[in-house]
Amino acid sequence: MNYSTLILTKQDGYALVQFNRPDVLNALNIKLMQELVEALEALDADKEVRAIILTGNEKAFAAGADIKEMADATAVDMLIRDQFARWDKIRKIKSPIIAAVSGFALGGGCELSMTCDMIIASETAKFGQPEISIGVMPGAGGTQRLTRAVGKAKAMEIVLTGKMIGAQEALQWGLVNKVVPVEMYLEEAKSLAREIASKPPLAVRLAKEAVLKAFDTTIEGGLEFERKNFYLLFASDDQKEGMKAFVEKRKPLWTGK
Repeated sequence: MNYSTLILTKQDGYALVQFNRPDVLNALNIKLMQELVEALEALDADKEVRAIILTGNEKAFAAGADIKEMADATAVDMLIRDQFARWDKIRKIKSPIIAAVSGFALGGGCELSMTCDMIIASETAKFGQPEISIGVMPGAGGTQRLTRAVGKAKAMEIVLTGKMIGAQEALQWGLVNKVVPVEMYLEEAKSLAREIASKPPLAVRLAKEAVLKAFDTTIEGGLEFERKNFYLLFASDDQKEGMKAFVEKRKPLWTGK
C-alpha cells in the first residue's frame, strides 16, 4: 500500500516504518494514526516480517499530537472521535516493535514510543509529556506506561510539570534500552531488529505476549500464562528443529510453524 504520512521498507526479516510529516516534526494527526494502524496490521500478517521498527527523523520521532485537530473539540466530539481506539490496536500487534528515537518524543510521541516493546535512543532524544501546559493531561497511555517504566515519583514529576528528560536520564530511569550517537541510532535499532528476526517467530511472539501479560495480572496469573505458552511451543516444528539443531551442534532453520 501507498501511504501519505509514512515511508515503509522491508529487508532482512524486519520492516522499517518512518513517519513522514517533517514540516510539523511528525505530529501525530488522525491520518497518520490511521495509516500507522493499517501498516502495522498488514506487517503483522506478513510472514516475512519478524520485527518492526518505528522511527521519525533526526529532529523528531514525533513531537506530539496535532493540536490543531483538537483545539476546538468538545468532550462529546472527543468521545465520538474515539481516537485512542487506534492505540488499542497497536497494543495488540504481535510482532516485536522497536522505537528508534532521535530528537523530540513528546506527548503522543512519547506515548507511542512507550507503546513499542523496546526503545533505542540517540543522544539528542528528548522525552516528555507536556500536555499539562496546554490544559490537559496524557490520554494515550502516558500516565500508565510512564509510571510502569520509571516509577510513581518520576512519572508524577514529568506529567505534572511537563518537563522533558534527555536520553541519558531516560536510560538511567529505565525508559530506554540503549543510547547511542545520533548517527548510529537507526543502525542500532536495525541491528536489534535483525537479531530478533533471526529467532523462531512463534516463540518470539508468544514470549512478547507473556512479558506484556506481567503488566495485566498477578504473579500467579502471569506464571500460569507463561507456562501455557511454553507448553504450546512444543506443538511447533520450530521447537523440534531448535532442539535437534542444538543436539547436532548446527544452526537451526526456522519455518515459523
